[in-house]
Amino acid sequence: MAEVRYTEDHEYVRVDGDTGFIGISKYAQEQLGDVVYVELPDAGKALAKGDEAAVVESVKAAAEVYAPVGGEIVEANGELEGNPGMVNQDPEGSAWLVKVKLADAGELGALMDADAYAKFVEGLG
Repeated sequence: MAEVRYTEDHEYVRVDGDTGFIGISKYAQEQLGDVVYVELPDAGKALAKGDEAAVVESVKAAAEVYAPVGGEIVEANGELEGNPGMVNQDPEGSAWLVKVKLADAGELGALMDADAYAKFVEGLG
């Protein structure tokens, strides 16, 4: 089963081997509301941890999505260009934003696991 890790800025990375799928958490999607546009980078772009990986725009606001880990983008989720609303339906599943080849799996240790993230979000209410 894939390991999922979260940042305090509500990005996630779902790790499968040396590949990470980066997107926004369900909590972030709920805060944004209806997503109307997603701006994705080109494959081949190198990301350092903390770099802007994508932009998600909703009827409420535009939000930058920062890379929770570093790596090279191997694919952007092209399905979102024609259907950005997928982010509202399945933010932590089929609506991942970019797929990266991880540069340093050790960076995952600094991120929260699902239980820690759930407690973090609870504390925001």
